[in-house]
Amino acid sequence: MRRVFLLCLLALSSPLFAQKAAKAKKANTPPPTKPPLVSVDITKLPEGATHLDLWLLCGQSNMKGRGFMPEEPKNDPRIVMMHKMDDQWYLARHPLHLTGDAKTFQGHDNAGVGPGLAFAEVLAAQDKTAAIGLVPCAVGGSSIKLWQKGAKLYDDALRRAQLALQTTAPVKARLRGILWLQGEANANAQELPLHAERLRAMIEAFRTDLAQADMPFIACTIGEIKEEPTLSNLKAMNDIQLALPQTVPHTACVDARDLKTHIGDSVHFDTAAQNEIGSRFAAKFMELSKP
Repeated sequence: MRRVFLLCLLALSSPLFAQKAAKAKKANTPPPTKPPLVSVDITKLPEGATHLDLWLLCGQSNMKGRGFMPEEPKNDPRIVMMHKMDDQWYLARHPLHLTGDAKTFQGHDNAGVGPGLAFAEVLAAQDKTAAIGLVPCAVGGSSIKLWQKGAKLYDDALRRAQLALQTTAPVKARLRGILWLQGEANANAQELPLHAERLRAMIEAFRTDLAQADMPFIACTIGEIKEEPTLSNLKAMNDIQLALPQTVPHTACVDARDLKTHIGDSVHFDTAAQNEIGSRFAAKFMELSKP
């Protein structure tokens, strides 16, 4: 028994175990703190704003975000979010994809920093008269099959978009576009050949159902952080997404292949990378908006 105990002790103290333990710890996004969310009256524009622009945030876990959150929550009155659970409007803060109760955060999951808030901050800095409304819809691990018209996540995103437009009608808000960060779930030999067509069909469905034929759609490449043989599939997925603007009008794709920092799991971008992706999303939108 003593020998077994010593062997276990040696194993626990080994550099390999320590490395694995540290890696597991790094991959665990800390929970949100300092509730509650701060509610807003969405029927009135904040001081200085003349218009409200709405954005859908769609995709899987990297759009949802797993980056570590700042100590103090953001509270810019010109940037608001529709809470994922109660469909009410609050000042935007991390995590945008909060699944917990708005007052207590009870029921939260592993959501952290994604690209949405940094994106909105760049837009708000560029246009001092703009208020930005973010509508988080992403779900971790989701396949693009769940984002096809008639499937669960597509239908919920459409419902939230329509509700956002309805509740902001008093200030004549406009839906400016969709940000998309997804692909890991379909980066395999079976699904890669189908992905371009599924992506095109989803974009066309959103545009038709929201009656905006030219609505901007901005995708982002997924992380090329893992090793082979997975890396080849990730690269193939990114080739599809980077080619999107050549096949579907009024679309763009952020190239984030150079971003390699993650939370410790070689999948989820860390806070610095997410903030950079948000800034690149904003830059792509400004490019699309040029006459």
